[in-house]
Amino acid sequence: MLIAFSGGVDSSVLAFLARQALGDKALAVTIKSPLLPPGELEEAIMMAKWIGIEHVIIELNELEIPGFSNNPRNRCYLCKKFRFSKLKEIAMRKGFNVVADGTNKSDLSEYRPGLKAAIEEGIYSPFLEAGLSKEDIRKIARHLNLPVYDKPPSSCLATRIPYGENITLERLRRIGLAEKAIKELLGISMVRVRDHGDIARIEVYRGDRKLFFNDEALEIIVNELKRLGFKFVTLDLEGYKSGCFDY
Repeated sequence: MLIAFSGGVDSSVLAFLARQALGDKALAVTIKSPLLPPGELEEAIMMAKWIGIEHVIIELNELEIPGFSNNPRNRCYLCKKFRFSKLKEIAMRKGFNVVADGTNKSDLSEYRPGLKAAIEEGIYSPFLEAGLSKEDIRKIARHLNLPVYDKPPSSCLATRIPYGENITLERLRRIGLAEKAIKELLGISMVRVRDHGDIARIEVYRGDRKLFFNDEALEIIVNELKRLGFKFVTLDLEGYKSGCFDY
């Protein structure tokens, strides 16, 4: 079994269970691309080593997908279709007849055009088949003592750009660097910097909003994000909202 492995909670639980059940017949594959937030690749590498599963990293550039950089509402479908086709090629070369991912029941309640691509490409989603939710998988991860059991949700950097606005390497780069800077300064693990052109709109968990009401921290954040090319830096007072551009 080849597992689409991001190093997050879902794929880590899947990789752990596959390794336990299949031994050397399980392979984790992580995609390195411009869409990957800073630090995620390193965490995936460490998690694969912790699990003890064979781990392969491949490099892809989704900006080469026709129409992707235009950022249509089915952007996720285009990306997943491209990624799954590449994973299937690797599986075929290495003699695996199943490609699996960590899609679960909770994904059905959100806007996930990538699910269509998974169905079309014949990707196996055991958690979805078993009716397990995200919370169920976190409980399993905690029971298994996986270090990522409480890891915040992660998504590709393209989700920070409103639909219809072009996705460029420069925008992805500055979003990633902005989020990394804020995480390191405030010591928090979940930040989204929504890129509205000249405006950076920062989202964090509601409990972390108070960390911004510090003159020194605010000045550092504003200066850093302006250095990265934003003209205005704002904090979303509502806090973090998953898929905020999907509604």
